[in-house]
Amino acid sequence: MSNAITVDYQTKSTKALLLGSGELGKEVAIELIRYGIDVTACDRYDNAPAMQVAQHKAVINMRDEKELENLITTLKPDYIIPEIEAIATETLLSLEERGFNVVPSANAANITMNREEIRTLAAEELSLPTSPYFFASDIETIKDKIHQIGFPCFMKPIMSSSGKGQSVLKSEADIEKAFAEACEHGRGGMKSVIVEGFVQFDREITLLTVNAIDGIHFCEAVGHHQVNGDYHESWQPELLSEEVLLEAKRIASGVVSALGGYGIFGVELFICGNKVIFSELSPRPHDTGMVTMISQDQSEFALHVRALLGLPIGKISFFGPSASAALLGEGKGNNITYKNLDKALAVTPSSQVRIFGKPDIDGERRLGVCLARGMSVEEAVENVKKMRSQISIDIQ
Repeated sequence: MSNAITVDYQTKSTKALLLGSGELGKEVAIELIRYGIDVTACDRYDNAPAMQVAQHKAVINMRDEKELENLITTLKPDYIIPEIEAIATETLLSLEERGFNVVPSANAANITMNREEIRTLAAEELSLPTSPYFFASDIETIKDKIHQIGFPCFMKPIMSSSGKGQSVLKSEADIEKAFAEACEHGRGGMKSVIVEGFVQFDREITLLTVNAIDGIHFCEAVGHHQVNGDYHESWQPELLSEEVLLEAKRIASGVVSALGGYGIFGVELFICGNKVIFSELSPRPHDTGMVTMISQDQSEFALHVRALLGLPIGKISFFGPSASAALLGEGKGNNITYKNLDKALAVTPSSQVRIFGKPDIDGERRLGVCLARGMSVEEAVENVKKMRSQISIDIQ
């Protein structure tokens, strides 16, 4: 019996609303357009990367419940695709109850945006291994409980991304400053934090996990190097023993199945010897997964779109050792020039560069990514680092 499905698409009759229009959203928009979907790219600022390829755009404050509801009820999209965390997820939950289609689901977007919700689901409901932790909303509670965790430990806002508001605490003297940092940079106006015990891990990986009509699929494990919570390089495959890989897949499939909905999930895991510990999860393409644009026949963005459209994934073909390196710019201005791309592309025959098209910069910002393959992971990583070193960025 065939697993084929029929999707009733007509040109510009199927609408998708992309909530978040950065570099990840741009690739999702391109994949949607390839299936004839009419895309509206939304973000808090104009001319965001995905807006440069989508048929339509909308500039709103996605944290504002009324603005978000008005946009969705006016547009009436067939698919609402959250691509960032800074969204009024309560509005998505309400609209989903009214029949709107949020992918993978409004519940997944809401739970994974909140560290308390996702940690409670993983540790207490699914009994998955995690680091020791507790939640708090005042300094007194933190001082009372922190010795159960011990030092060093981490304090993070309940809601944030890319390491914003995160601190390492080495002693009780760090508590007040770390709490103020978390409250200042946490999203949603929440004055709550999670305090996590230090995990002596060997490696940290992302296991891109796809839930689709034809089952759960896994990409090759992604290894990555982060600085202050932001990824700088990632690679595939991160070699794992069969025992560890099976446990990683068990944990990933468990939490993905519990969240529900079709799409790709970036499941972050700590590898500690032969133990696997759940860290975090994003119900969307992951920045470390940009390596899949060169490492496999279907990138994480293509997989996400196929899954959310209800199409089968089939087989994911891996091409071999591959790596990505984030291209970072620093400065202030809206006239950004990229130089020596020819030298970067000459590093290896497989070299590729993606410039995201971000319209301006104020401080440090990820502006592009270098991609390459190699005979080994080490060679692939060296290739992308060399590529990055060749490129100069002029900001005015």
